[in-house]
Amino acid sequence: MIDAHDLVKHFGPTRAVDGLSFSAVKGEVVALLGPNGAGKSTTMRMLTGCLEPDSGIASICGYDAVRARRAAQSALGYLPEGAPAYPAMTPRAFTRFHLRVRGFKGQALRDAAELALERARMGDAAGRPIGMLSKGFKRRAALAAAIAHDPAVLILDEPTDGLDPNQKDGVRALIRMMAPDKTILISTHLLDEVEAICTRAIVITGGRIVSDTTPAGLISTAPDQSLAGAFRMLTGHSAEQAVARAASRRKRPS
Repeated sequence: MIDAHDLVKHFGPTRAVDGLSFSAVKGEVVALLGPNGAGKSTTMRMLTGCLEPDSGIASICGYDAVRARRAAQSALGYLPEGAPAYPAMTPRAFTRFHLRVRGFKGQALRDAAELALERARMGDAAGRPIGMLSKGFKRRAALAAAIAHDPAVLILDEPTDGLDPNQKDGVRALIRMMAPDKTILISTHLLDEVEAICTRAIVITGGRIVSDTTPAGLISTAPDQSLAGAFRMLTGHSAEQAVARAASRRKRPS
């Protein structure tokens, strides 16, 4: 389970995340949507314990992401923006390194690594240095490391960024396969991805939630009955009205 309660984060004078609250449970694949700078990655970093909120609480499977960071992080797999990895390592070595840090040993470690690499469709690239791989394979190497320990919660920041159409389909199929047994939160700019794999879509702009519904429910709000139309309506020229509506739904301190 993922739970965010009244999260706030400032960067200097900018309030990047502004009182954001939502929860997600096992079996849900939740899309976090919003324009660049809306607060998506900042929210994910707070949920994973990589960034402390100024106020509010983020928890994973009941563990506070700050006060019980180790327990919370043991229950989640995180694919961050940019897929950072050690360029001299192979994806196989990188995945095994992640598992070793989490306490895996021996045959259990090797088996878990190979299963993750297979699910990420690394193929022969699993044995080549990460620094020599294409952007798509680097992304998939980071995904393999994120899923290798079979976490209850997955937080994936742009999981199909840099992938070709066939690779995108493969990652989407993997997410659908894992979904019944996990809580999955993804950020994406690909609206067709939301329709393809997500059970719910949360739209944020200005660090606030302006919509939280199913993809079908989101589509129904648009004059042209499209996800793109709904996104534009909530985050484009009418974003100020959307933020005002969101603010009116919650009491804020003066």
